[in-house]
Amino acid sequence: MDKFLFSQVNIPTKATIEDLVENLKKYCQPTDVETAQLAYDFASKAHAGQFRKSGEPYILHPLCVAHILSQIQAEPNIVIASLMHDVPEDTEITLEEIEKNFGSDIANMIRGITKLGKLKYRGVERYIENLRKLFVAMAEDIRVMIIKFADRVHNLSTLESLPEKKRERIALESLEIYAPIANRLGMGEFKGLLEDLSFKYVKPKDFQRVKAIRDQNISEKNVYLDKIIKTMETELKGADINYLDIHGREKQLYSLYQKLLKKNWEVSNIYDIVAVRVIVKDVGDCYACLGIIHKLWRPLKGRIKDYIAQPKPNGYQSLHTTVFCDDGKIVEFQIRTKEMHQEAEFGITASHWTYDERGPRPSKKDLNWAKELAKMQQEILNNIKDLEEMKVDFFHNHIFVFTPKGDVIDLPEDATPVDFAYHIHTEVGNKCNGAKVNDQMVSLDSFLKSGDVVEIVTDKNRKGPSQDWLKFVKTHAAKNHIKAQLNSSKITWIKNLFEKKIK
Repeated sequence: MDKFLFSQVNIPTKATIEDLVENLKKYCQPTDVETAQLAYDFASKAHAGQFRKSGEPYILHPLCVAHILSQIQAEPNIVIASLMHDVPEDTEITLEEIEKNFGSDIANMIRGITKLGKLKYRGVERYIENLRKLFVAMAEDIRVMIIKFADRVHNLSTLESLPEKKRERIALESLEIYAPIANRLGMGEFKGLLEDLSFKYVKPKDFQRVKAIRDQNISEKNVYLDKIIKTMETELKGADINYLDIHGREKQLYSLYQKLLKKNWEVSNIYDIVAVRVIVKDVGDCYACLGIIHKLWRPLKGRIKDYIAQPKPNGYQSLHTTVFCDDGKIVEFQIRTKEMHQEAEFGITASHWTYDERGPRPSKKDLNWAKELAKMQQEILNNIKDLEEMKVDFFHNHIFVFTPKGDVIDLPEDATPVDFAYHIHTEVGNKCNGAKVNDQMVSLDSFLKSGDVVEIVTDKNRKGPSQDWLKFVKTHAAKNHIKAQLNSSKITWIKNLFEKKIK
């Protein structure tokens, strides 16, 4: 069993090249392992005499970043590039020298990281421009972002040695910018690490309160879950279902915090502080496992979610069900295949890479992701002036709703039917006269929820949107289209009035 698939990434405080080499030997070719050793020697020599704020030799940082990436079995060139990612910016060694010694593929990744390293917060207007550059870097080579996530995770784990204001700035940026991007890329493990490491500095009191709540629930449920897992193992073996792993999964702290806020801190209303995760061989086993769980224990109404048939917009797939287990206690189960788990935790890093004369290249699916990112940055960033507006459009928690034909539409949390209408088409928005959600008529300012099926009722005679819609729409696109149409209507009215006066 590939145990790394089912365990969380450990952030090393001390790292050695020997440990890294052992990690790489598990999944890399001998030539890749040798190149990683050479890259470490190259970076170690370049950073000689340099120290971090903590007083530790600087080379420890890129080595820890490489360790993080090797734990998720990132493509070898990503690990090799991470070992040298700070060399051009912090030493006299040039990118040309790196390219000469290690090739253009690795040098280009380091070039992308060097560009992102120069993006500092200098006020909203400059920051918007920086975010454009970040999106462009992602579209050019998504692997740059993978290294950046690991780099940021290790930096967050060592924030104690920095001044307080700098700690807060780095943590807030990580929480509000980097973690949501990791989420949109389907990198659940990085999202969780970035959020929890930042949470400690952004909201220290809430962090301690949430940690105490989770720790108490874990201690209460550990023995109970062991019993539930043993029951599951027996039942699955009896049904000849080859499970790969069954384990408890603790809810990450920041995710729990967000849920507690929605539930007014009523812990009894949260069922997934600790969940049972079942990893099986194939999709058929997923559904068979779900049937066994429901045979053993009664499911809660409305708590069965099939993200296999209808994946989340970021590609997440799994079956979720919440049931009344022994003694009436409520437990959530998550059922998925090994591949689904790998994708959910590590996103694009779990891809199968193809090789050509230029080195490793992402699969067609991931190239489409790059194109999608380029499209996002063009559509979303080009006209945005306000960072808060951007957070709503791209970085805010997202929901996914369906058209009557079953197409998935990705919208910000608390989006309305009007946001949905403008997402479909400008004219659908302009002619929107009502909405049905799950076959029930609702008001246009209603909040949509994940899983809703939305149908827009249009009126071809409607002249345009209402000014009042601007009070409740959430997306930047909807606001822009409404304002544009209202301005157009005013201009037409003034023009008609002017022509009437002349006559």
